[in-house]
Amino acid sequence: MTQLQHQVGFIGLGAMGAPMAAHLASGGLLHRVYNRSLGKAQAFTAEHGVATVDELAALATDCNVIITCVSADHDMAGIIAALLPGLQAGTIIIDHSSIAPDTARRLAAQVSAHGGSLLDAPVSGGVEGAHKGTLSIMVGGDGESLQQVQPILQAYAARISHMGESGNGQATKAVNQVLVAGIAEAVCEGLALAEQLQLPQQALLEVLRNGAAGCWFLDQRGATLLNDDCDRGFKLSLLIKDLGILQQLAQTESLRLAGIERAMADYSQCLQAGDGDQDISALIRLKRRQLHDGAAT
Repeated sequence: MTQLQHQVGFIGLGAMGAPMAAHLASGGLLHRVYNRSLGKAQAFTAEHGVATVDELAALATDCNVIITCVSADHDMAGIIAALLPGLQAGTIIIDHSSIAPDTARRLAAQVSAHGGSLLDAPVSGGVEGAHKGTLSIMVGGDGESLQQVQPILQAYAARISHMGESGNGQATKAVNQVLVAGIAEAVCEGLALAEQLQLPQQALLEVLRNGAAGCWFLDQRGATLLNDDCDRGFKLSLLIKDLGILQQLAQTESLRLAGIERAMADYSQCLQAGDGDQDISALIRLKRRQLHDGAAT
């Protein structure tokens, strides 16, 4: 399959998927789009001139590269079930969802049995990275298939890393989310403490960014979360979904991930407080309450 033969379909036009698909459209690489909520797909078509299909089966017959960006294991399993009956031999499916490694391996085996290839290719870099085209992609699956679709992925990624066999992309994302959850815990608790100590915010952020505490989350979210502006980025409810995958993985491997247990407990409280659709930086609201509750005891 050469680049000229690519007929690319994109499934899932959410906060991450829409800007990724837009990069493909602007590069003339996108052939069809599908979204569970048809209105989003039609709006994308109106803006970018890429045809919408209203049934997944149409993508299987019209496209030989299919990209997915959905929320959960059962969503991805349903998509594969709908695509398989009409799947063209040699079709490459690129899944940017964050799902369990075992699910990725099972779905890859199903696609392989129908003559296709599935790459589990979760991303990191947030909504900002999707808009800027600077995502980092961690890929599990067939290396030759990855090489064939490299020009497509480069439309919205700054780094593409082949991590080995099927499931390894998702396993790498699991490790990534351990770090994301832990860093968010530390940054939100630290900045809540800084507020309690009435430190000057701008000077504080400059000091922290340029020292050993500097990190992407502090740089991208520090100022906004201090202003309680959490209506951006990666939804808290989606991180909870990823933390659940990590808990399942730890159980399967007979491991204990203490940091994930703490993060799950904290983010579950945030969810109960109604912050599920907020960015994960909304955790600072809980950290403020915890500081005051601790001071009161």
